[in-house]
Amino acid sequence: MDTPLTTLLVLGSKPEPALPPPGEVDAVACANASGRSAAAHRLPTPTFTVMSAILTAGQPAGRQSVAQLAGLQTKTLFFLPRPTPKGGAAKRALRRVRGWRTSPAWFRVSLRRAGYRWEHFEVRPLEAYHALVRRLCNDDPAVAQEIARKQPSTGLFAVALGVSDARFARVIVAGMSFELTHAYGENPEIAERGTAVSKHADTDVLVLGRLARHSGRLFTTEKIVADRAGVPLLEAAKDGGAPCRS
Repeated sequence: MDTPLTTLLVLGSKPEPALPPPGEVDAVACANASGRSAAAHRLPTPTFTVMSAILTAGQPAGRQSVAQLAGLQTKTLFFLPRPTPKGGAAKRALRRVRGWRTSPAWFRVSLRRAGYRWEHFEVRPLEAYHALVRRLCNDDPAVAQEIARKQPSTGLFAVALGVSDARFARVIVAGMSFELTHAYGENPEIAERGTAVSKHADTDVLVLGRLARHSGRLFTTEKIVADRAGVPLLEAAKDGGAPCRS
């Protein structure tokens, strides 16, 4: 009989993640190319991975992430659509013309070509992800307002999916820093924007705090996440962590 799952590790892409001690994790979830960090730390195949359609839009940061997916896999791959384009008519029209690059069909082809594999591919409307976060935060008006201003990061949606999964009594966030840094190389977006701060940082900080408060099941081994978002801090492994329980 299979051992029941109790703890999910949601792993982001930040360098040198503070992983939980050996044997405290039953399953792993990833965001975008953080599967490369999971593989580097000898963690098992992710139970699920959330990836943004922006990865195949043709931008340098996306191309870097897709290249890092070679040889990796996940059990379920959640496709996160891009938001409705904002700005002037010309900008919106250009986004529509280039929309094929971020379509589920092209996304699948691009990742297959990169050598990435999955068992299940799930497409949900973007609003379904937003609604999930709002529901998990008890429809907090401040959360709804912040999401309307700037949606959460891909990693935050991975956290929300984990918290919503009844198989997990505890969700631990690691490898998250509210910055654009990657464990697998210098993110080109940092040079382009002139800052390492993520545009999603304020939204993520607010939502993580609310998720921790309302669920009672969200924890972190990253001090910055505890300090900024108020997520309860767990002690990280002194040796960098080890694979999950078998």
